Amino acid sequence: MAHLYLDESLETAAVGERVSLTGAEARHDVTVSRLAVGETVAIGNGAGLTVSGRVVVAEHTELAIEVDDVSVTPRREPSVFLAQALAKGDRDELAVQVATELGIDGVIPWSAARSISRWDGAKVAKGRDRWGAVVREASKQSLRSWIPDVLDLVTTKQLAELAAGARMLVLDPTAPTPLSALTLDGRDLIVVAGPEGGISGAELEMLTAAGAELVLLGPEILRTSTAGPAALALINSMLGRW
Repeated sequence: MAHLYLDESLETAAVGERVSLTGAEARHDVTVSRLAVGETVAIGNGAGLTVSGRVVVAEHTELAIEVDDVSVTPRREPSVFLAQALAKGDRDELAVQVATELGIDGVIPWSAARSISRWDGAKVAKGRDRWGAVVREASKQSLRSWIPDVLDLVTTKQLAELAAGARMLVLDPTAPTPLSALTLDGRDLIVVAGPEGGISGAELEMLTAAGAELVLLGPEILRTSTAGPAALALINSMLGRW
């Protein structure tokens, strides 16, 4: 099956029922993806429910399938979140996209001291909506049953406060402890990836004082767009997901 489409309003379905997409999503599926009657596709609600079946209607105003399989995927535990520093260009969005493809459970936009990109005023809502669109499209591309959460923008102080509810791992090229050497204990994880200019000393002190751990990925210095996804790939292996 090569296609997954999303309808967040889908609450339940049963084998033999007809499930439809309408509006812009249907127009895109038929005109851009060129879906035709007889093809097999899946429709999910982004919250664990996925139905699949043959296309029985492929019109500009409606895409409908006859359901022949229903699956409900529980949310994975422990959850893994990426706190991604805002970055210039589309480097932060690239990190969010790849992390979604690799199975991240949620992303946290972080306004770090050395972030060149800033979300101020109307840009806060616009930026969060943009990240929401990125995780939605990446979820469709990677056939994910759960769309990652996009949390509100945080300051460093607010990020530090999150360490009280999860094990926070801060990616730091000077850290003495490799990420691969850790033993994961079942707690939810927050992986922190800094901006292009790195995490400032004051921020590192604030985060570690709150209980965060500094961890090393390897001898290479990674871009902000690749550090978080690289850490997630390793964590997937450590958790037995890969």
